[in-house]
Amino acid sequence: MIRAVTQDHYMTETVGLIADFDGPIADVSERYYRVYHECLDRLGEENSRIKRLSKSEFWQLKRARVPEREIGQRSGLTPEQGQEFAKLRRELVHSQPYLKYDQLIPGAIAALERAQAAGFELTLMTMRRERELAEALSRFDVGRFFPEERRYCMGNQEVKTADTQDKPRLMARAMTELPRYETLWMVGDTEADAIAANSQGIQFIGVLSGIRDRPSLQAHHPYKIVNTLSEAVDVLLETFTAQKAQQQP
Repeated sequence: MIRAVTQDHYMTETVGLIADFDGPIADVSERYYRVYHECLDRLGEENSRIKRLSKSEFWQLKRARVPEREIGQRSGLTPEQGQEFAKLRRELVHSQPYLKYDQLIPGAIAALERAQAAGFELTLMTMRRERELAEALSRFDVGRFFPEERRYCMGNQEVKTADTQDKPRLMARAMTELPRYETLWMVGDTEADAIAANSQGIQFIGVLSGIRDRPSLQAHHPYKIVNTLSEAVDVLLETFTAQKAQQQP
């Protein structure tokens, strides 16, 4: 029988779906690639050895978790410049001038609408800060799917450590505040999402529309890996259809 992780102490019949924002809903690849070019412009100004990666080459390295300093070196920077490249990238990649390059993943809105129509209670969990998330929710018109009390993100002044530490903390907080669901799922695109879900016994579906490739996600033993949020919703709907069919006399 195909099933989500069952949480026996849950008393309701409600199904919960926690979704990451970047990757399942928003495509950040153009933002990351613009920052890559900006870092090379600043650090490689007098370096004739600079060889810029194509967007597909760059994104393949990012999704395979190649370190930033190595991406810099593969682009012609010296090892010392590679370290500076990684530091500058961290400073710029989440800054306001570059967030405008994010785009909506095709089919994400329709997927959220289908999930909502099927009765899933939607929760958003992201490493974005409050102001960054508010701008994106407004621009992409997805705030309507996630009431304010169902949005978990980093505070504007909160100190970030690492996503693999911060996201499990967000998840732990959510588990004390969300309703008690009979079944609960998470859809995300990174190891931080998988670790956060696993820390609370939540079944995880990985999507390939974000910043990690299949081997990176497979290492965390997801329930399934699919291409997009839309396909993840298909999996959930098929799962519950199969469950209902088996429950009928």
